[in-house]
Amino acid sequence: MKERLKSFRFGTSLLVIFAFILLSFPSNNFSQVRIERLKKQIEGVIEDVEGMVGVAVKHLESGEELYINGDTYFPMASVFKVPILVELMAQIIEGKFTLEDEIGIQKSDQHLGSGMLSDLDAPGIKLSIRNLINLMMMISDNSATDILLTKVGTENVNNRLRKYGIEKITVNRTCQELIMDFIGMDYEKYQGLSLDEFSEVYRKEREGNPEAYEEARKNFSKVLKDQSSPRAMNRLLELIFKKEILDAESCELIISIMIKCQTGRGRVKGELPRGTEVAHKTGTIGGTVNDSGIIYLPEDLGKVAITVFTKDMDLKTKEVEEIIAEVSRFVYDYFYFTR
Repeated sequence: MKERLKSFRFGTSLLVIFAFILLSFPSNNFSQVRIERLKKQIEGVIEDVEGMVGVAVKHLESGEELYINGDTYFPMASVFKVPILVELMAQIIEGKFTLEDEIGIQKSDQHLGSGMLSDLDAPGIKLSIRNLINLMMMISDNSATDILLTKVGTENVNNRLRKYGIEKITVNRTCQELIMDFIGMDYEKYQGLSLDEFSEVYRKEREGNPEAYEEARKNFSKVLKDQSSPRAMNRLLELIFKKEILDAESCELIISIMIKCQTGRGRVKGELPRGTEVAHKTGTIGGTVNDSGIIYLPEDLGKVAITVFTKDMDLKTKEVEEIIAEVSRFVYDYFYFTR
């Protein structure tokens, strides 16, 4: 894997030389040629991968874009927290609650997966919606996410997306239900268990029926729940950045929170020059390793929305992260040297 990625770094140099040559000609005659060159570079990174990779790229000022498997559905994993946040902000605008409203955390609210809320002692925790959002987006806390998703409702999230003209994003399950589906456990049967109780039941079920666990993992990406196409997620990012949904203050808040994302630093940001600002959200489950965000180019060269989704990957998470980072660096170099 490392040797293959090194060879593509050499390809970056070729891309830069190619870009300088094209800059001596009228840009309107060669823009399609240039973007096709970038597409071939990205395809070279992902062509031998066991699994599927989807890429969406758009320079938000010029509209120049490319897609690879752009309309294919992929599990979002925790990237689905972006549309949840959009619905939260929409309901705040509608006056249903405020960012400062507080919610008491109960033991039943402490759910499986990433984050820190499940490590604290409950009851005894009270957090504002603002802080629950920060936990959901910055460290991808699943318990905070499920509290917020239950508050706004999955149907409302989807209806809002359709209102914005986005068809290929669906939010269907809490993180708890999604993870239980992934490991082959009956959510309706076990949803009320505490984490300690769940761990014991899970151990017994997996030991008693390991085939069911493996079958659930194998089929997880085939279930069209909590999935998105790369193009659709990129479109949502564009609408937020251009403040074409919600209101300006809410869009600015979403972007500012995404800039503070602490997860997946080896993905879109992994190969970018030190200090490059990226507003993004990552997601990981099984054979899916994702990142979706907006790269801030230097020198007033604009912003680039980029989504890299994967599914059914048989590589380690770090290896998939290296692929995402390599794709992101090709994109950065292309727009840096052709603006």
